Amino acid sequence: MPTLHQFDYLFAFGVIFCTLDAYQIGANDVANSWATSVSSKSVTMKQAILGAAIFEFLGAVLVGGRVSSTIKNGIIPADVFKNDAGLQLLGFVNAIFISSLWLTLATYMSWPVSTTYSIVSAVLGVGIAVGGFDAPSWGWNGGKGMAAIWGGLVIAPAMAAGFGAIIFLLVKYIVLKRKDSTRWGLITGPIWFFIVACVLTMSIIYKGSPQLNLEDMSPGKTAAVILLTGLVVGILSVLFWVPYVRAKVIKKDYTIRFYHFFYGPFLWNRPAPADAGEIGKGAVADYRIRDHKEGDVVNDPIKVYGNPDSMAEQATMADQATVTEEAGNDEKAPRKTDSLEGSSDVAHAIPLESKLEKELEVPQHPIEGPWILPKNIWIVLRHRAYPFVHKMLTHGAGVDVHARQAGTGTKDAERMQKIYGRAVQYPNETEHIFSFMQVMTACTASFAHGANDLSNAIGPFSVIYYTWKNGVPAGKESDVEVWMLVYGAATLVLGLATYGYNIMSVLGNRITLVSPSRGFCMELGGAITVILASQYGIPVSTTMCITGATIGVGLCNGDVKSIAWRSIGWIYLGWILTIVVVAIASACLLAIVINAPRLN
Repeated sequence: MPTLHQFDYLFAFGVIFCTLDAYQIGANDVANSWATSVSSKSVTMKQAILGAAIFEFLGAVLVGGRVSSTIKNGIIPADVFKNDAGLQLLGFVNAIFISSLWLTLATYMSWPVSTTYSIVSAVLGVGIAVGGFDAPSWGWNGGKGMAAIWGGLVIAPAMAAGFGAIIFLLVKYIVLKRKDSTRWGLITGPIWFFIVACVLTMSIIYKGSPQLNLEDMSPGKTAAVILLTGLVVGILSVLFWVPYVRAKVIKKDYTIRFYHFFYGPFLWNRPAPADAGEIGKGAVADYRIRDHKEGDVVNDPIKVYGNPDSMAEQATMADQATVTEEAGNDEKAPRKTDSLEGSSDVAHAIPLESKLEKELEVPQHPIEGPWILPKNIWIVLRHRAYPFVHKMLTHGAGVDVHARQAGTGTKDAERMQKIYGRAVQYPNETEHIFSFMQVMTACTASFAHGANDLSNAIGPFSVIYYTWKNGVPAGKESDVEVWMLVYGAATLVLGLATYGYNIMSVLGNRITLVSPSRGFCMELGGAITVILASQYGIPVSTTMCITGATIGVGLCNGDVKSIAWRSIGWIYLGWILTIVVVAIASACLLAIVINAPRLN
């Protein structure tokens, strides 16, 4: 059959809104894999973007679905379009249009919604518009009907909260509350690596590898692959991870660099510098979200931190002395503040360039003569356009997510600090141990997400492309070509890099205090929930799982006020509105189009 050239405009709209949908999936959904890692300070925003760029792209291109379900999740029957290729093309363009617009609005409103629920609801609306209210599957339908979707709003967060809480309680009483928690963290580290590797392998097998067909293996082979992977990772952690962490954290060897990790056993007897105990105090990053206070667990406040309170005070006094010296005898010189962070006096004492001075600054590369001259075109491209594009693409990587989560500079800051104050903080050395495992869970979750959830944008587009190109309706399944996965994955990564910070800002520390140990438990609890749900046909969303696990771990603080329930309510509202608004908008728009008066 020839290409439906009379519908070229529909195909063009499909390309545009598929691109927007993939971009918003990157901005909204990819944050689920990395928000807790960024919130706990295990990785920076730049590192999260780099990790997502690698693992989301590899997951999508290497093991992403080459076959996509034509009717997403079985919500409506395949014969609803009555073999009308034009109607099917119009229906899926309508679905991807509504879904992409809703994700754009949700991301702007800082709603971490489910991208899966968004496209499913859009297809539901298409089914209602074409076949009436009897066309969709309103029952459970093997976990694929609308009743299952509504049930997932409660089932997914509840399951994830339970698993997250159980895992954190194990970590808390086996490691964190021990007298020497860092030593116990190092001893039990290989066991945690074994467990994490097993769970994440199951995640890839059951949810994130449709191309490899790993889910078709026999139960015996599946169990062998899972246990063998976990065992290999556990052994590698003993050979490489334990010596590296021991040298950096226990010996406080400040000469250790990241590439020394690959030295493995050779680090075991590597002598630390004579002054390592004193200078090496800063070898481990500070994972604390707030200042140290009574009730926090420390290995030894003098040996480990050098008394954090006095250090902060000394640092503040040192900064004060420096600025005072520069200010001379000015009576407006900054006074001593109570905390190193948020010292407004010190900040305002530093002279800043005014906006007027910036506006009046003469350009270093002025354009002389007609702009069409080659010299002037080069100046525009190199010194005007390039800086603008570079700033636009890198803006997201430079946003201070922690400041946004804590509400710094807003009226909400005090409320968040009270919430953080109800959670115990554990030693940086111990938290550093769990940061490795948290990054591992984030990378694997990102890989599985790219392999599985990119289909929320590419799946409908594959139907649009197939119908437009072949001139016949797509069957129950349609092929997904490699170029579609590459294009979608690249757009998805761009979405996270440029706008993902807006969703990261409302997850993690915006809900409760997050540290590497807590974040590790949240991500692992969410992964276990996804695995079990996939096996038993229970529809869940990664967004709902990570949010539920965050609540479960937060409740382990023993104080319900250690969770920002206002933020939870805002997130939950976004989930409900996704189903209602997208389904109604999709049904109404398509019904208006297909029933509009026509001129013969």
